[in-house]
Amino acid sequence: MGRWDNGTMGRFTTNFTLFVLYFAHLIVPLTTLKVLALGNKNKFFIICFVFRSLNRTFVTTKMKRTLVYKWLLALGKYILLMGRTFSRPERMRMFMKKYVTEMQALGVDSIGIVLLISFFIGAVICIQMKLNIQSPWMPRWVSGYTTREIMLLEFSSSIMCLILAGKVGSNIASELGTMRVTQQIDALEIMGVNSAEYLILPKITAMVTMMPFLVIFSSAMGIVGAYATAYIGHVLPPDDLTLGLTHDFVPWFLWMSIIKSLVFAFIISSVSSYCGYTVEGGSVEVGKASTDAVVSSSVLILFSDVFLTQLLS
Repeated sequence: MGRWDNGTMGRFTTNFTLFVLYFAHLIVPLTTLKVLALGNKNKFFIICFVFRSLNRTFVTTKMKRTLVYKWLLALGKYILLMGRTFSRPERMRMFMKKYVTEMQALGVDSIGIVLLISFFIGAVICIQMKLNIQSPWMPRWVSGYTTREIMLLEFSSSIMCLILAGKVGSNIASELGTMRVTQQIDALEIMGVNSAEYLILPKITAMVTMMPFLVIFSSAMGIVGAYATAYIGHVLPPDDLTLGLTHDFVPWFLWMSIIKSLVFAFIISSVSSYCGYTVEGGSVEVGKASTDAVVSSSVLILFSDVFLTQLLS
């Protein structure tokens, strides 16, 4: 235990050598190759040929199996797809029609679950703050103040977008994936239609448009849930809750929440569209693409939340 046998050491040495040779090919410029050739033209061409051969061999046999290579390949395809997506619509009237339809499907239809979850989360946060945080040594506005800050800064923008990534992201990925496997997207391409712009751009613009309203509705309903615990559950006096909700309010926090939601909306719609648009296979692959869309969107939202919070605070 704790020691490597010859086979494990050999595989490690082989993989390490492959990575070194491949990245050496990437970072070694032509000027360095000329220096290595010492001015000999024939030797220079031989070295270039060797490096090109290394690139072809190691990329095709080893590098394509690595997770980093798959991520870089997916990133490149995603950027190319977004380049096709953000082009001027060929028919503005048709674009506006699909834009309104997607606003209904992605935004308006999500209001119910947003309000329901926000109501109970606001109530639970208020109860937890009152029972576990507030004490006789603290001001009586602590529970209302912490409830407002949590709902406004994190839950309504970040956690709610994670929830919508599961609902909206899977919907977008499954819809586009089904169109791909049933060759509907291929039919649009044959007719000369930019399928990426026609199918994806209305979804992205509709999601970015509706997400700030969902965030505002979520924050408002969370406060309503907190008041429900005050008036119905009698957890704390309503006057104390009102005092906390109005104490030291910073308007920038509301704008910060909206800005973060715009970025998260773009991540959900674009990543889910990519996963569905590029699916290959049948119904099983469509299900996997839907799962990948939810997971990828959630991870990217969490990563971007860290950087946006540090940047905007």
